[in-house]
Amino acid sequence: MKARTGYSTSLKQEFLKKWIKGIRIYSNFKKDMNILERKKAIKLSADLAIASTRNASTRWSRTLTANISKNETNKIFVEQIFSDSEVIKKEAPSRLMARSNRIASKKIWRRSHITQIKARKMGPYAVKARSIAKKLVKNRTKVLKSLVPGGENMDGISLIKETLDYIVSLRVQVDVMRRLASAAENSTRSL
Repeated sequence: MKARTGYSTSLKQEFLKKWIKGIRIYSNFKKDMNILERKKAIKLSADLAIASTRNASTRWSRTLTANISKNETNKIFVEQIFSDSEVIKKEAPSRLMARSNRIASKKIWRRSHITQIKARKMGPYAVKARSIAKKLVKNRTKVLKSLVPGGENMDGISLIKETLDYIVSLRVQVDVMRRLASAAENSTRSL
């Protein structure tokens, strides 16, 4: 548990550093911003910061960066946020990851095969329950694919792995933003 806290702390520190860097770059890029432009700068900087903390090791971070880069103005901003050492890699799954996916697929196949054998023994009630469960899983998977950047093109196992990583990253983002807002609120009270 302690190692996870350390990982989370270093991720939070990296996110905060890159977020502040992004806000500075954006504010230098555009001097006089109205409230909506500031909101956009904060969101854009936060999205890029959290994506860059993953060093393009996940699909969602690459997709998020690519989506932001579609706009020419944002493209310049993205290039300045990412340092030279942080080249956005194209996806090249390692042998280890492919092996773990195969092992997971075999386990899923075994479980579904055993479930099918049990269902045959139970009769028509199991068939109806199974079709309802499949429909429910299909609908929830569709929703999940729409929530995770790049999720539309992922298989089930990759979607779950990417979703877990995305949730951890979003949690880091929210924690840092809450602490920053709390610190700002406390500093205004003391004035």
